[in-house]
Amino acid sequence: MPPDFIDSILKKIYGYDSFRPLQREIITAVIEGQDVIAILPTGAGKSLCFQIPALARDGLTLVISPLIALMKDQVDALTSNGVPATFLNSTLDFNDLGHRTAGLESGHYKLLYASPERIMTTRFIDCLKRWNVRTVAVDEAHCVSEWGHDFRPEYRQLATLRQALSGAAFIALTATATPRVKEDLERQLQLKSPRVFIASFNRPNLNYAVIPKERPQNQVLEFISQRREDAGIIYLQSRKGVEEMTLSLGTNGIKAGAYHAGLSVEARSATQDAFLRDEIPVICATVAFGMGIDKPNVRYVIHADLPKNIEGYYQETGRAGRDELPSDCVLLYSKADLMRNLRFLDEVTDRQASNIARQQMNKMVDFAESHRCRRIDLMSYFGEAWSEENCGGCDVCLAPKETWDATLEAQKYLSCLFRIKQRSGFNLGANHAIDVICGANTERIRKWEHNTLSTYGIGKETPKSEWKEIANQLIKLNFAEVENEQFHTVGITPKGVEFLKSKEQITLQHRPQGHSTAKIARAGAITCDEGLFAKLRALRKDIADRRNLPPYVIFGDRTLRHISRSYPQTDHEFLAIPGVGIQKFQDLGTTFLTAVKDWLSQHPKLEFPDETQTQVSAPRPKTKNEGIPETALISIELYRGGNTVEKIAEIRTLKATTINGHIAMGIQAGKLKVTPRDFYSEAEEAQLATATAQHGHDKLAPIFEALGGKISYEKIRFYISFNFPTIDSE
Repeated sequence: MPPDFIDSILKKIYGYDSFRPLQREIITAVIEGQDVIAILPTGAGKSLCFQIPALARDGLTLVISPLIALMKDQVDALTSNGVPATFLNSTLDFNDLGHRTAGLESGHYKLLYASPERIMTTRFIDCLKRWNVRTVAVDEAHCVSEWGHDFRPEYRQLATLRQALSGAAFIALTATATPRVKEDLERQLQLKSPRVFIASFNRPNLNYAVIPKERPQNQVLEFISQRREDAGIIYLQSRKGVEEMTLSLGTNGIKAGAYHAGLSVEARSATQDAFLRDEIPVICATVAFGMGIDKPNVRYVIHADLPKNIEGYYQETGRAGRDELPSDCVLLYSKADLMRNLRFLDEVTDRQASNIARQQMNKMVDFAESHRCRRIDLMSYFGEAWSEENCGGCDVCLAPKETWDATLEAQKYLSCLFRIKQRSGFNLGANHAIDVICGANTERIRKWEHNTLSTYGIGKETPKSEWKEIANQLIKLNFAEVENEQFHTVGITPKGVEFLKSKEQITLQHRPQGHSTAKIARAGAITCDEGLFAKLRALRKDIADRRNLPPYVIFGDRTLRHISRSYPQTDHEFLAIPGVGIQKFQDLGTTFLTAVKDWLSQHPKLEFPDETQTQVSAPRPKTKNEGIPETALISIELYRGGNTVEKIAEIRTLKATTINGHIAMGIQAGKLKVTPRDFYSEAEEAQLATATAQHGHDKLAPIFEALGGKISYEKIRFYISFNFPTIDSE
């Protein structure tokens, strides 16, 4: 296989000039038939790691996908790029199923998507044996492991497939896997000395922020109001929370859909479909939503409730910014969420499972309450070090907390805990102590006569939200503690008692005033003509609706931003846009070029500063294309993509003779890997050699006449191109 073969597939099919980290190495290993474990963050391009090998060699690649609802969109995205792919699932009628099966029997398809439930039947496995399966790609592979955050028992059966397709290479792909999960999926899938590739868990385009949770519906509404055109996901822990948040947003004029396990399959599917197709910008969901979501332009993910573990949190935040454009991940944090989650765990009868869940939840709390860079904590959880002092993309680094002398406040809070225990004989909840300090008139305060304590009302000048932050930090510093019993009460520790006696000084931290969830510039930003971008988004949506496809299958936001930045005017300029492959160019080039020209006829062309991360793929260097007109370069690229001369002539509305001339130029320049036998026979070659020896090769007419018109001008031109190169090859 030529060294640049997979690069040509990347450019022709997907429209990109370079691979992301580890993609090339993984693709090479799969093509060589090795088993592979690929742990790549969401948005790192896992799909290309099995799609390109499928296109680079004979046979079928089987993709095991956990969600039936997503298969159609994944296959639609492939077919829009000219890739022969299909899926088999319960949504197909008898005729469609038969048609696709016939295509698999004939070897027409390169990729087949199916669920583990369908695959693990004797009849289906027998079919797979006939269909020349060369590679099995297990997507969301962490589902294999009971130590993963989303274990699915049906994935355990895939070892049977390994035995049935012993000659096929297996590639297990996941966005999150601790060392324990990695070892488990290697064992469960019976992988043979797998190559293991682990990419950085850093997502530089994501901004992480943890905000004190006060009035979550209002906080979410404030955030979304600044981003009404953007798509986002709001995660909540309960079905009730999902319904209430959806209603709140709808009441305030924001279209949002609800998604949770209590809804019917049809309702969930309709909501997901509307979200993928940009018909509703916001989806409020439990963690039941999201696995395998391919929507690349999710601009924010909000956790309105505390996630139960860091793996789940990382996986869910990873659904933002898959297109590498700046996106936000916001966590609304309250200690009350932890208490609620712990109460649920008290009811779990399996003590081992409960203890594991507690450990995971404590790590999540440590992350939320940490004063360190969010990336340091996230990446260290997965065993990766982060050496930068300031990541430039989290609330801690962008708005560092200020230190302040909190000695008096600490004394007030700890004294209150001490007096409550002294008066009642036991500790009470965290909120109760704050109510006492703030002088609240609650039934519990009256019942326990805590309104008569010396600490009652001594902190009423300070808002409750600040007292909660003070309490959290004092717990973190071990001056107070949460008792892990049924009611999760808070009490003073021996260290806290000693502090009250010593009257030593204590410094705490607080965030500067004015912190909010406002947009922050992030890595990957692409400045462009926002007016043109809006016009192109509308055009994309119109095309997608007519074709019954999600808009991102037409073009991603990243591609539209590059178009809106560089204003392509010619075919060549349009092909240079990232995300524009040959099939997309043939299908959509004229439509989008016309839209750009129409825009420029009514609006000025804006200038943008050079930005390394936003540069459009550079056209081929002029020195390598010297003497080749731009129009010929387009035809050469289309011919490279497997199109016939007649097809190129149809696409470009040019004569076939003109296209043949372009191809001849490509042969002269060494840009096409073809042989003389592709254009003329050995006998014709002998006659052409004699004629050119007698009449030279500068003019075609004398050669044509010498051969009595029996050999066409096109063949004469091709012969000269092979034998008398006049243009330096690349």
